[in-house]
Amino acid sequence: MKSAAIAALSIAGTVAIAGVGYGAYQAMTPATSGYANVVNVDPIVKRWEEPREVCQQVTVQRQKPVKDEHRVTGSVIGAVVGGVIGHQFGGGSGKDAATAGGAIAGGVAGNQIQKGMQEKNTYTTTEQRCHTVMEGKSRTEGYDVTYVFNDVEDTIRMENKPGDRLQIEDGQVVTQ
Repeated sequence: MKSAAIAALSIAGTVAIAGVGYGAYQAMTPATSGYANVVNVDPIVKRWEEPREVCQQVTVQRQKPVKDEHRVTGSVIGAVVGGVIGHQFGGGSGKDAATAGGAIAGGVAGNQIQKGMQEKNTYTTTEQRCHTVMEGKSRTEGYDVTYVFNDVEDTIRMENKPGDRLQIEDGQVVTQ
């Protein structure tokens, strides 16, 4: 019976030592599942510019269309008035020269007066003016996530922004 007790104690001791050894092995072997702590998240941002048309209503002043381009009316009226005034001066052939000179000077003056009036003959209207501006755009296309699991730091690219922890199964990050 003594040898049976020794054998039993021997077996129990061996099992105990094996259990301690397996526990130590488990403590030294890193876990392959659990949670990793997220230590950094860098967004991956794509930036570009797109053209955009900007339009606004602008008040402008335009010259009215000219009906008498050569300003004949002003020249004729000026010549008649100048001739009448010139006829008041001089006598004999001098009167004729004064009339002709007055008509010429009046014609030129009438032409220039009509020109000035036509240039001031304007109207105000509203026009739409457009131009293109470049508008900055951006879109977050993912995230570079740095995490620590079993005292080892690693980085993974993810589509969605993670929280403070990542689930690890069989050594791989579980993405939802």
